[in-house]
Amino acid sequence: MKYASTALAALSVALAAPAYAEDTASNDDVSEYPHTAEGAGEFVAAAEKDMFDYSVEASQVNWVNYNFITPDTDAMAARINAVGTEKSVKYALEAARYADIAGLSYDVNRKLNIMRNGLVLPAPTTAGAAKELNEIATRLSSQYGKGQGTLDGKPINGSDIEAEMGNLDHTPAEYAEMWQSWHDQVGKPMKGDYARMVAIANDGAKELGFSDVGAMWRSGYDMSPAEFAAMTERLWQETKPLYEALHTYVRWKLNEKYGDAVQPKTGPIRADLLGNMWAQEWGNIYPLVAPKGSGDLGYDIGDLLKAKGKGPLDMVHYGENFYSSLGFKKLPDTFWQRSLFTKPADREVVCHASAWDIDNKDDIRIKMCIKVNADDFVTIHHELGHNYYQRAYNKQPYFYLNGANDGFHEAIGDFIALSITPQYLVDIGLLDKKDVPGADKDTGLLLRQAMDKVAFLPFGLLVDKWRWGVFDGSIKPADYNKAWVDLKREYQGITPPVARPDDAFDPGAKYHIPGNTPYMRYFLARILQFQFYKAACDQAGWKGPLHRCSFYGNKKVGENLNAMLEMGASKPWPEALKAFTGTREMSAKPMLEYFAPLQKWLDEQNKGKPKGW
Repeated sequence: MKYASTALAALSVALAAPAYAEDTASNDDVSEYPHTAEGAGEFVAAAEKDMFDYSVEASQVNWVNYNFITPDTDAMAARINAVGTEKSVKYALEAARYADIAGLSYDVNRKLNIMRNGLVLPAPTTAGAAKELNEIATRLSSQYGKGQGTLDGKPINGSDIEAEMGNLDHTPAEYAEMWQSWHDQVGKPMKGDYARMVAIANDGAKELGFSDVGAMWRSGYDMSPAEFAAMTERLWQETKPLYEALHTYVRWKLNEKYGDAVQPKTGPIRADLLGNMWAQEWGNIYPLVAPKGSGDLGYDIGDLLKAKGKGPLDMVHYGENFYSSLGFKKLPDTFWQRSLFTKPADREVVCHASAWDIDNKDDIRIKMCIKVNADDFVTIHHELGHNYYQRAYNKQPYFYLNGANDGFHEAIGDFIALSITPQYLVDIGLLDKKDVPGADKDTGLLLRQAMDKVAFLPFGLLVDKWRWGVFDGSIKPADYNKAWVDLKREYQGITPPVARPDDAFDPGAKYHIPGNTPYMRYFLARILQFQFYKAACDQAGWKGPLHRCSFYGNKKVGENLNAMLEMGASKPWPEALKAFTGTREMSAKPMLEYFAPLQKWLDEQNKGKPKGW
């Protein structure tokens, strides 16, 4: 799930698409501004105007490319995005030149730091480097968009193969076929391009004063790279016992289902058995691990939608209605006219769900290939969170048109989606009141949530840990795949269903790697969403178990939330966090409080069973 932040539309490869292109920026030569505080302010103002105008055109071109993948639109995207790379690198280099000037105003200093730290893949100033970087990045993105695996020997596209990995009717051999074919056909061909892209981008990062791209990424969080790495590790250590308890329980259940030959009682879990191509979320196999009695929730959101005759567009209207209930104004007509809601039958598109802000004002859209199921119902609430965030801060100056940090942007929709409780489903007419699960079903409700929220944590951490190693050179191209497999085993306790050859490139089979989207935002979002959720529930006066809280319809929560959202990136993220939650520190405690009854239950279930891997 991804958002296209206009503020970094040219400063980032991780937005509407990779953001970069060919000719040098066409605006005034930045060297004309004197090396003074006043000159820095003039430079920032000129850069802000230029980037605002450029970002609109870049977003339009990339929207077309993602929705009509052809050689021509690939070429158009590569050109416009290369312009963005060269603009962003030029501005980043110039921003670094002003960094040591005394007397800078708060806003000028913050915007200079945003320009310097906001790049995702910086191209060096070497002639042709931006063009080559762009072409590689566009090629990798398109390769993924066109990617296919096989099922029973027949080709199957990306969105369909993801759905089939969660289909419990398949055999272990079929899961293994889909897993292996996807990783081999999509990931493996990217390896050479990826290694070249890393080399170019590292040269660009060094020109900006960073040791490598990974260090540059870790510098964008209002703290030092070392402090950021330490914070993420602290959050993982706080939540690791909960994950290990879940892993132990799920492994035992998979062993009961498939036997020792497929899933042993000890060691790592076979990656393709967890209902997801990357074993990042396990919710699809909930029926296999659900406890008897309490595990049967009595409803499935997808089934409820189908029983009411609801289609993809209806699902989006439900999402909009949630935000409207908090006091946010309805989505503009252009949202409904210009978004992509279902996969076209006649062309290739990038189906991966994303939220877009095209004009930095109110032309907000989502792009999804919606299927009528529970996952996409939640995803819609998530993607709309990006759109409402984008609209809330649209009065900010250009460089502040972004989340307080990238984890905030992901967490907004996620914490709204936590409010998709049985009572919420009653409130919107999808579930009959008599079918609301009783307190005796709480274990099932929590386990179902943990299969996605808790299971994701180590994956959310390891994707960028792998890239940090790739960027700093501690992971060499020859070891790309071995390091990936080793990290998945170390953090997730997961192993591939088949032996992986040295020349494999399994990371490329995950959208965010060829798409060059930093991933730590998703890990942070898993933590932040529970902080936001607890704050909202406290504000709503909720008194029951935290996981049963829904703040649907609470205008006070909406008002307080908007106060944080409209800040955009104008203040350091701890200030934005405090504005809504009352604390400046990211903490896993609300998440642990939410899952505390489940942790107790899991520990009881796991007595006498082997732990760890």
